[in-house]
Amino acid sequence: MSDASEPENDFDVVVVGAGIAGCVTAFQLAQQGHSVVLIERGEAPGSKNLSGGVLYCRGMQEVFPDFLQEAPVERRVTRNYINFLNAESSIGIDYKDTRLADPVNAVTVLRAKLDPWLAEKCEEAGVFVMPGVRVDRVLTKDGPTGKRVVGVKAGDDELRASVVVAADGVNSFIAQEVGLRPKQPLNHLATGVKCVVSLPRETIEARFNLTGDEGAAFAVVGDCTEGIGGGGFIYTNTDSISVGVVLRLDDMVAKNKSATDIFDHFLTHQFVAPYLDGGEITEYGCHMVAEGGMDMIGDIDMDGMVVVGDAAGLTLNTGLTVRGMDLAVASGVAAAAGIASALSGKDTSKVGLAGYREQLFASFAGQDMKTYAKAPSFLEVQRMYKDYGELIGNVLYGAFNLDNQPRQHLAKVALKAFKKSPVKIRHLISDGFAGVRAL
Repeated sequence: MSDASEPENDFDVVVVGAGIAGCVTAFQLAQQGHSVVLIERGEAPGSKNLSGGVLYCRGMQEVFPDFLQEAPVERRVTRNYINFLNAESSIGIDYKDTRLADPVNAVTVLRAKLDPWLAEKCEEAGVFVMPGVRVDRVLTKDGPTGKRVVGVKAGDDELRASVVVAADGVNSFIAQEVGLRPKQPLNHLATGVKCVVSLPRETIEARFNLTGDEGAAFAVVGDCTEGIGGGGFIYTNTDSISVGVVLRLDDMVAKNKSATDIFDHFLTHQFVAPYLDGGEITEYGCHMVAEGGMDMIGDIDMDGMVVVGDAAGLTLNTGLTVRGMDLAVASGVAAAAGIASALSGKDTSKVGLAGYREQLFASFAGQDMKTYAKAPSFLEVQRMYKDYGELIGNVLYGAFNLDNQPRQHLAKVALKAFKKSPVKIRHLISDGFAGVRAL
């Protein structure tokens, strides 16, 4: 029974952060008739969200059936290029498949366009969207089972609700404030540096071997990060390219490297620069990226609060794909279902909100986080970021460099390259086994 002296709730749910996870949560709850306010500190949704990336869009299509027809998507990804980049060589696997176009598997998006569209959908569903508002702190009270979140304070205003949703990014300060999320160790975080390079549509299609609205996603490892754990990426938009690096924070600090210097090196690399030639940088910035995988998730609910998307550590890097947006969608869907059940049962305690976690880990997103739980530790292997690429490059150089000397069998060429490489056969076996287990 509630205390008559307690202030009445202004809303059923307060969502802090109008990114993908926050918007999907708010949209679905509003569709079910709940009163929802969506607070965004940026002047408009998407204004704080640089660039974009690859969105594996099947989950989004379940929330918005006409997503591909209505949303501001850029290109439909049919080409995935995985590249080992060295100072003097580039080795890649170029996978292009028309089956990825029908049904559409993934699209490239620019968040400065996508997030406003999502916020508009939320408003159409009845969500009260509040842009340009900074949440200063969380409102709590002591309950029978401990601290309970009852709302948020923004400036002089207090907004009270049965549930607060923390959708405020990887450094979620509201989840940290109430002790739900600890400060993350450096090996759970990475620094992402991105820019958007404007180029004519025809130029992009010619350079990346694309037709119509086909798109390409490049995943690059090796000299793009100058030996730092992480990787580079290039994604094609309609008339621009999203390009950047993601650098493991602990490795960068240990080696005293500058993220912007590494990024500049990637942009000017002899095998990367031709893709960008003649383009104009129209956006540029840095942000933190979750890298801890399953170990980073931890607690995502408490009395009166749930944590979704990046704030919950829901990012997955398998080395072949980097996923965050589709996991954000799945967490928003699960959170909305769990919150709706809790509101219906008039129990928004941690116990009442437990349906969120159950639904999240029953979904593809939670299952994938478990499947790739070993991926972060595997991707910390230093040999991945220099030695393996150089080894493969030297083996291929020995095979293709016809210098009028008698040819040797490829096995002998490879053995000769191994002898000159820091990589030993035992490393290849142990890393290969670890990679199979992790990926």
